[in-house]
Amino acid sequence: MEKLLISGGKKLRGSVRVSGAKNAALPIMASTILGHGTHKLRRVPNLRDVFTMGRLLEHLGAEFSLSDSTAEINTADIKGHEAPYDLVRTMRASVLVLGPLLARHGRARVSLPGGCAIGARPINLHLMGLQK
Repeated sequence: MEKLLISGGKKLRGSVRVSGAKNAALPIMASTILGHGTHKLRRVPNLRDVFTMGRLLEHLGAEFSLSDSTAEINTADIKGHEAPYDLVRTMRASVLVLGPLLARHGRARVSLPGGCAIGARPINLHLMGLQK
């Protein structure tokens, strides 16, 4: 094992606040569809995909707000079961609402997701899980 030893300079001191991760926040946000009430998520990053997921939840009937890294999602009035294409096409994680919508309403309609083009990321595992 190699190691890099640095000597000299000033010692590091202090603290760093680690922000939440988008790839952790988005599945949790989607899972709030399963509950009926208000959900508070802390240390949610202030990113476009987080706001897009919030807009998607709002389209379904939820209330969403994000302030000071705390998301508040009220899912008591979710009635919708269809994710609109204009939101789905902009975010890969939109497929995450498929399972919770199916569990809550017995049906769901979500177009193939869009998002960034960093390579093939098929949704077949999601679909296989729903079939079982």
